[in-house]
Amino acid sequence: MESNQKVTADHLRRGAYLYIRQSTLRQVQENTESTKRQYALRQKAVALGWPADRITVIDSDLGLSGAQSEGREGFQRLVSEVGMGNAGLIMGLEVSRLARNSSDWHRLLEICGLTDTLILDEDGIYNPGHFNDRLLLGLKGTMSEAELHILKARMRGGQLTKAKRGELKLPLPVGFIYNSKDEPILDPDSQVQSTISLFFETFRRTGSACATVKEFNRQGTLFPRRIRKGINKGDLVWADLVHSRALQVLHNPRYAGAFVYGREQGKKSVDGKYLMRKLPQSEWYSLHQGAHQGYISWEEYQQNQRRLSENSMLMSPHRTGSPPREGCALLQGRVLCGKCGQRMTVQYYKEGLKTKYVYVCQKKAIEQGTAPCQRLIGNYIDDRVGQLLVQLIEPAALEASIAVAKEIERRAAEVDQIRMQQVERARYEADLAKRRYMLVDPGNRLVADSLEAEWNLKLRDLERVQEESERLRQSDRASLNDEQMKAMLALSTDFPRLWNDSKTPHRERKRMLALLIEDIALTKSSEIEMGIRFRGGAIQMLSMPKPPAQGDIRRTPPHVVKEVDQLLNEHTDEHIAQILNERGELTGNRQRFTRKRVEHIRRTYGLGTRYDRARQQGMLTPEEIAQLLNISEKTLPEWRKKGLVRGYRTDARNTWLYAHPSTHDLTDARTQKYSCRQEKLRSMVRSTGGHAV
Repeated sequence: MESNQKVTADHLRRGAYLYIRQSTLRQVQENTESTKRQYALRQKAVALGWPADRITVIDSDLGLSGAQSEGREGFQRLVSEVGMGNAGLIMGLEVSRLARNSSDWHRLLEICGLTDTLILDEDGIYNPGHFNDRLLLGLKGTMSEAELHILKARMRGGQLTKAKRGELKLPLPVGFIYNSKDEPILDPDSQVQSTISLFFETFRRTGSACATVKEFNRQGTLFPRRIRKGINKGDLVWADLVHSRALQVLHNPRYAGAFVYGREQGKKSVDGKYLMRKLPQSEWYSLHQGAHQGYISWEEYQQNQRRLSENSMLMSPHRTGSPPREGCALLQGRVLCGKCGQRMTVQYYKEGLKTKYVYVCQKKAIEQGTAPCQRLIGNYIDDRVGQLLVQLIEPAALEASIAVAKEIERRAAEVDQIRMQQVERARYEADLAKRRYMLVDPGNRLVADSLEAEWNLKLRDLERVQEESERLRQSDRASLNDEQMKAMLALSTDFPRLWNDSKTPHRERKRMLALLIEDIALTKSSEIEMGIRFRGGAIQMLSMPKPPAQGDIRRTPPHVVKEVDQLLNEHTDEHIAQILNERGELTGNRQRFTRKRVEHIRRTYGLGTRYDRARQQGMLTPEEIAQLLNISEKTLPEWRKKGLVRGYRTDARNTWLYAHPSTHDLTDARTQKYSCRQEKLRSMVRSTGGHAV
């Protein structure tokens, strides 16, 4: 009667809304009685005076959780109708049907109080505008939320307990199935096993998930996948390998035979969505190595994680390195600016047919529009670092490593001896349990069953100790035989040859460098200072002069210029080029000499021409020597060939100069001239038949 007094004519003028919800689709299918009870509340609204056509049923949220309003269109519609004043009454079987979240529930109560909307459940009618009713509804909402928490904690507790023991049954990745005892085993499909084994072998060889995907797609190899949802759930399908799928396989510890639980942590955001965050291995809730057979070992899994982490450093704002690539820059991803501390990048450029590169600190330059902090020639620095690496790999260092390995082997042998004693003790206890069981009266089943169980327990302990001892022996003992020692010593001579071999790929050089060097800080001032940080924390400082400028590199060597200067006293440009080539000299651009190149050197350094130098030495022009000898200039070539005058060619245009003749030379020249005239007269007489002309 008191409930009916809360319903007024104003409430009846507005509509009544019945909200129906079940948490999961399974409840909708199996808990049908609860759904019928919720629909039956419609009759209560009719009994309170609402006509049937004014009662609206909202059941679009069947199968959705009430933990939050996000994604519940029916609940959002209900709140909208209440807020607009269209609802005089809202109905729900209990508070938990409307909301399991205190914030959503109290927000609904506040809106109902402002619009004078009544709330009806199985216990009665409430007016949120009245303090006592609102207090009671608030308590019900709090209890509903607490009930949800208790239910989750109860189910979660059992789940976590089994996960802690490594017995929780979780969905297995492709390549594994559960046997009849719910134990994970390798997929009996040989194609699945061989494909996954090929995947890890390819990654082991390439060292990159992207390269593994490229290799699979290049060969046309498909990768298996199991369908997780829908009517074909559990079916095996084959598709092209993609990068995201490759990363999932590489990051999944199941493939190393480990049971893991709690690798991710969910956190609710402001908008009500759940955000998943990957946790580091130290924060995983449960980790059981060797829980079942795997495709790779746990050590290889850890190594793969380190390699993937190093590969992903290139995309990180705080990257400390980058994966080795095909470029010729040896220190790619490992160069730090010694002035600002930022990581330097590589810029490649062409110089003729050669590829060259520089290390540039340009992050601030890009962000602030300023000049780059530093720019250093990469080839010059890489050559010095390469020389340092060759010096580090010495026989003495290798011999010290072998001595340390021997010491480790000795200690491992001692520990192995202790493990063998533990195995022997476990074997003795198993034999003792066996003898006790064999001596018991078979008719005394109470004692016989107990002793048999103890014997089986001791046998399991013996098997466990043997397997553990063998596993530790394989992982701890790193014995070095004579052949391995010789191979390590030979590395001291093989490494320089391998490093300097032009056929060694740039990627392999970078991988060898990454084994020793963490990063290098470069500072350019009057000299180039290098701070090299090695793996393990050791630091070494080096200084080297700055590389010569491009103009100095291309400039002709000073000793070649000096030789040209000396040869110009006696030789032409063409002859000088021939002499320099015979001596094996090269230009600043590492090319052979030609007449034009010698001429360029002569003009550049102001060395003077062969003609000018010969004139300074007192040599005569053809006109001057002809006048001195009282002969025609056309006669000079003939006299030069006969050795009557000494001539010297001064350039490529066949310009000649002549040495000043001595008194003896003048006498010979006059005698030769007189003889030539007499011979000429005789020939003329003979041609006229003996008559004088």
